[in-house]
Amino acid sequence: MKNPVLAKGAALLLVLACLAYGLFSIGDIVYERHGNQRTAEMNVERDQVGKQTLMGPVLQRHCTEEWQTWEGEGTARKLRNERRGFILTAPPGTLRIDAQVDQDPRYRGIFRIDTYAAKTRLKAQWPASDAMLPPRSEHADGRVQCEAPSLVVALMDARGIRSAHATVNGNEVSIQPGTQHPSYQRGFHMPLDETAAGRELNVEVSLELLGTGQISFAPVAESTQVKMNADWPHPSFGGRFLPAERTVTDQGFEATWRVFSLATTAPADYGRGVPLCANDMRQEYGPEPGTCVESFGVAFFDPVNPYSLSSRAVKYGMLFVGLTFIAVGMLELLRRLRVHPMQYLLVGCALSIFFLLLLSLSEHMPFGWAYACASLACSLLLAVYVSYAMGGKRTGMGFGVGVAGLYGALYVVLQSEQAALMMGSLLLFAVLAAVMLATRKLDWYGVLGSDKTAQKPANPPAP
Repeated sequence: MKNPVLAKGAALLLVLACLAYGLFSIGDIVYERHGNQRTAEMNVERDQVGKQTLMGPVLQRHCTEEWQTWEGEGTARKLRNERRGFILTAPPGTLRIDAQVDQDPRYRGIFRIDTYAAKTRLKAQWPASDAMLPPRSEHADGRVQCEAPSLVVALMDARGIRSAHATVNGNEVSIQPGTQHPSYQRGFHMPLDETAAGRELNVEVSLELLGTGQISFAPVAESTQVKMNADWPHPSFGGRFLPAERTVTDQGFEATWRVFSLATTAPADYGRGVPLCANDMRQEYGPEPGTCVESFGVAFFDPVNPYSLSSRAVKYGMLFVGLTFIAVGMLELLRRLRVHPMQYLLVGCALSIFFLLLLSLSEHMPFGWAYACASLACSLLLAVYVSYAMGGKRTGMGFGVGVAGLYGALYVVLQSEQAALMMGSLLLFAVLAAVMLATRKLDWYGVLGSDKTAQKPANPPAP
């Protein structure tokens, strides 16, 4: 190519294409490692305990109705015994849940899994009613018999139960495994005596529960209030209802939900046996209404985990390369230096390897320390290289300080969950303004070796 400027421009475009491919490959590695972490999380849920959804306590009673019907005709006509079973259910009038949730992380290899221990206290009250009394038979000669009532607490994963104690009207009652409900088999029940049917009940259940990732509650009472305190600073509230009150600090959060039966189908869902689900609150859309018992709760989501931060950092990779190439180009033009495209490539590789160092180091140390080590190593490498490639230690030191400043700006952008776009835009504007001000008096045609007279206006023709 005869024009050296065009030849070098084409070479730099090829260099940028190679660096873009390298950054794309690093992004694939980040995605793969993040997938490995999700696999480790699923293994912990499978082997230890998964997401938790708590429903209850609910008062229930198993009943059967027996009757006789005639079948056949004439002398072959005979009586046949018929039988049906059904369950009487009565949700509490008021339900208050106080939960203290403490993080108890587990590790699968190098991957951290966010598990928790929740100490919950459930206080439920039933007014005196005939909801648990044996109903009238649906058949003229039918006989209805009912077992003694029991209290049921259903869970998504009963393996998480560490301890459970219950009192009814101040008297301690035994807790038995299983719910004796065909649709909600995981959990426990508390047998009551026959006299519990029809009278006022005040129930208190103390439950220590383990889970992974999130915890949610089904508002089956006429009035449900849940108050939760946790030591997690990044809650993701979700489900069918958001907290009425919440306070989030760097040390944790406190949230209170209040749900009335007029606003939820959860009590009716329990009566119909709608499945109890552990909805992933990190997803944008939940299950279709009616497919799961309505619930609400919180996911212990980490928006600044090493993989999400590394992924966000890689997205700024080409911006870093572009800004650094602009700085090198400015030095080349203003100081009349000659920088080979291979030198551009080596500088770009040093910038790109930063993101791979960041990912690998952050898996073994806190992200802040990993970022500091990776950025310091790359800044020193570039400072030493540029001091020799561009003939001067001052130039190299200044270049290294500039790259370190870019890394510092990127770190601030990564840590800003809500203002990342604004800060990134301001950074670009500041760099553009600096370049424009630095080159405001530069004669570009003279620098590029073009004919300046081509830009002068032509002399007017002689009259």
